[in-house]
Order: sequence, then structure tokens, then C-alpha cells
Amino acid sequence: MNIIKTSISGVVIIEPRIFNDDRGYFYESFSQREFENKVCKTVFIQDNESKSSYGVLRGLHFQKGKYSQSKLVSCVKGQVLDVAVDIRKGSPNFGKWTSCLLSAENHRRFFIPRGFAHGFSVLSDIAVFQYKCDNYYAPDQEGSIQWNDLALNIDWQISDDKIILSDKDRKHPLLKDCDCLFDYNTDLYK
Repeated sequence: MNIIKTSISGVVIIEPRIFNDDRGYFYESFSQREFENKVCKTVFIQDNESKSSYGVLRGLHFQKGKYSQSKLVSCVKGQVLDVAVDIRKGSPNFGKWTSCLLSAENHRRFFIPRGFAHGFSVLSDIAVFQYKCDNYYAPDQEGSIQWNDLALNIDWQISDDKIILSDKDRKHPLLKDCDCLFDYNTDLYK
């Protein structure tokens, strides 16, 4: 696997080695050993999948405190723009975001460590999105930030009038009003 660093330390793009022939292709989608050697030590314990149509925006979400999650995300059908926002108070990148275009064609993975809010927008007619988490989902420990916070100024690559949100995703606080962020000075989030 090839590791591509992003503008925020710890957030990386992973490109698998793909073997093509006249039958199709083969690639190793995940190897714990190679992931730990090239990215970081973590053990993924939960896999999730969602299906969405064009214009759906999910985010920006995170799990609080000891329930925080690192995620390894991919798009196995269609195309999404995946976004990670640094919400670690004291981080040199606090409030900054980075993104990756994920698609069934490029087979990329995007690794988002703990201490980040996460979201994605669907750029194709349909997208099937998969992600691995290193901590179990705890519904009562959800945190969130408004998708269109002007302080973040995220380009979701979809016009605002085409964006489809859940009722819940319409009501998130701005980053400046969020009181459940992470502390960069703890080893857990560096």
C-alpha cells in the first residue's frame, strides 16, 4: 500500500496495490500488519456501511471522550468527497480540514484518527460507503459540528441547494459553540 500524507499530520490517504488482468482486478483492501507498520497502531473492531444518493451530506460527526473513534473509510460504489476536521484544542491545525475523493474506481482509503470530526458528500448518483472503526458506536456520546460553518468554509463540491441532510444534521452547533472537543495535549490525540 502507498501512503499519501495530507496537510494535517496523522490523516492519510491509502492507495492499495491493484493487480489487473483480463479477468478484472485484485487488491488487498486491508492488512492489520501493513497498516500498523505504515500508518499507526490501532485495532478496528466495527465495520459500517451506508448507501446514499447524490447530494446527501452526512456529518460532521464524532464520538466524545473515551468513546472517540479512528476511522478507515472507503467508497465501494460511486464517488464521495470525504472530509476530516481537526477539533483538537491546542493543535496547530485546529479548525482546519482536509479531504479526499474516494471512489470505486480509485480504491483509495482515508484514515481519520481520533480527535477529528468526519463527514462526506455524495458526488455520484448512488454511493456505497464503508468504514472501519477502532471503538464501538455509543449513541449517547455523539458530537457534531454544523456542515456549513463559515469558520470552516468547507467546499463540499455540491451547491448548497442540492445538499440533502437528515433532520439531525441540520441542527449541529458551530465549532466555536461546541463544548465537547478534544485536548491536543493528551497522547491519545497526537
